[in-house]
Amino acid sequence: MTNFISIFPLGIVVYPGEQLNLHIFEPRYKQLVTSCLAENKPFGIPTVINNKIMEYGTTVQIKKVEKLYRNGEMDIVTEGEKVFRILEHVKQVPGKLYGGAIVNYPENEGNVHARLQREVLQGIRELHTILQIHKSFKKDDNLLLSYDLAHHAGLSLDEEYELLQLLYEAQRLEYLKRHLHKVIPMMAEMERLKERVRLNGHFKNLSAGDLGTGEV
Repeated sequence: MTNFISIFPLGIVVYPGEQLNLHIFEPRYKQLVTSCLAENKPFGIPTVINNKIMEYGTTVQIKKVEKLYRNGEMDIVTEGEKVFRILEHVKQVPGKLYGGAIVNYPENEGNVHARLQREVLQGIRELHTILQIHKSFKKDDNLLLSYDLAHHAGLSLDEEYELLQLLYEAQRLEYLKRHLHKVIPMMAEMERLKERVRLNGHFKNLSAGDLGTGEV
C-alpha cells in the first residue's frame, strides 16, 4: 500500500509503539501539527543522518497537546505507529510550508521469540549495571519487543537506523544481541580501567607480610 504523508524529518529514530514528546516551534511544523490535529491524521518522522533525509522512518499519531503557548508553539505527545519507506520526497506540499512524501509500508513481522528476547533483556540489564544506570520499562518483561529495548542498548544513531530497516523481530533481536556481546566486554574493561586510574597514587595498605618472610 502506498499513500502520501506529511513529514517532519528529525535526527532521531522513532520506533513503533514508542512515545515521543516534541516541542513544536518552527512555523512550518506548527502548521503541520495543526493540520494533522484538524484531520486526525498521523505524520511521518524520517531519520536524518549527516543532513540527509533517509529512506526509512516511522509514522506517529498525535495523542495530545500537552501545552499550547501564546505564540503558537506546542508541546505534543505522539506515539510511533508504522515503519514506512519513502518512494518519492516532496520538498514542499503545495500551499503548505512543510514537506511530504509518497511512502509504502513494508510488511513487518513481529512474532515473539522468547529465548532471544530474554537474552537481549539480560544483556541490557548487565550493561546498565556496568554503567550504573537504573531504568525500568513500562511493560512486563515478557511483553517487551525489540522496539521497546532498542533505545536502551547503547546503539549509535546509525545503528538504530539499521535496526529500523530490519523487518523481522528475530532479526532485530539478533542485531541487539550481537551489539551487546560486542559492547559489554568493552564497557566492563573501561570500568576496570577507571578503577585502576582512581587507585593510582593512593596510599596502599601494605605490611611487611606482603614482601615475604625471607631474611636478609
